[in-house]
Amino acid sequence: MQPLDQRVINSALQWLGEGRATWLCTVLSTYGSAPRGPGSMLAFSPGLPCTGSLSGGCVEEDLLQRLANHPLPEVSTLRYGAGGIATGVELPCGGSLDVLVESLGPAHLSQLRQIAAALGGRERVLRSILPHGAALEPCDQPGPTVERRGQEILIRLGPVQRLLVAGLSPVAQYCAEFAQALDFDVVVCDPREGAFERFAPAGVTCLAQLPARYIAAGHCHAHTAIVALTHDPRLDDLTLMEAVRSPAFYIGAMGSTRTSERRFERLRRSGGLDAAALARVHAPIGLKLGSKTPAHIALAVLADIVRVANGVPREQL
Repeated sequence: MQPLDQRVINSALQWLGEGRATWLCTVLSTYGSAPRGPGSMLAFSPGLPCTGSLSGGCVEEDLLQRLANHPLPEVSTLRYGAGGIATGVELPCGGSLDVLVESLGPAHLSQLRQIAAALGGRERVLRSILPHGAALEPCDQPGPTVERRGQEILIRLGPVQRLLVAGLSPVAQYCAEFAQALDFDVVVCDPREGAFERFAPAGVTCLAQLPARYIAAGHCHAHTAIVALTHDPRLDDLTLMEAVRSPAFYIGAMGSTRTSERRFERLRRSGGLDAAALARVHAPIGLKLGSKTPAHIALAVLADIVRVANGVPREQL
């Protein structure tokens, strides 16, 4: 299964290619509590199931009815919640959200293809939307996902989050499955013979190669988490030596405190890694949830990855 943003854009591309009326809706901002953040997308074509979501379901029904039954400008902004357009629609948590609604046409096909490539690649793009059109350009500067400058709306789109699982193990299998549910692009690398005989879930890229070679080839961007979960130094150590040279936002290795200390000593002695490089490695990996089973350990691992991705310090938990 593809990550949600990729499914949204691919649906819009398919519908436009078939000549169908197509709408792209994007959350611009939220006030108070909201189930989805700025940049969340939904694609809609009358008579077909929509792809994506903007909330927990409380605004989609009204919005889709409006799109199906009431013509809207080519580009418009709607508010739901307090002071919104639908007085009978209230967000359960009392918040509100603004939604950008765009009517797409054949002229948008090239732009959508570029967005799809950005989501599946390494670099971000910046989309600029004005009342009568949109432009797309490379984005090499950090910034918020959505930004407003007068009538101009800027949306930053880039690679979906990726999880590289280095070597198969029971914990690794659960990590791959959980990460899919969390909308990660999941890649599993294991060069050992027969590693994938009983593991080939749909949507997971399984590669019979050293994880270190995959990393060295430049496949890990700044939205990648790398986890070494085999307890096999031949796999784990090589993976970590390459991982710290990559821009990955999370690097972790499974093992007890004592195992981790021995691993760090090997990486210092054999890998030549300095203190700054070793500080990038989360080991022992995961949050301390008292996990014992493979599924519980995987849950702790993914929870820690989400924590780091969201910029939450461990001491705030």
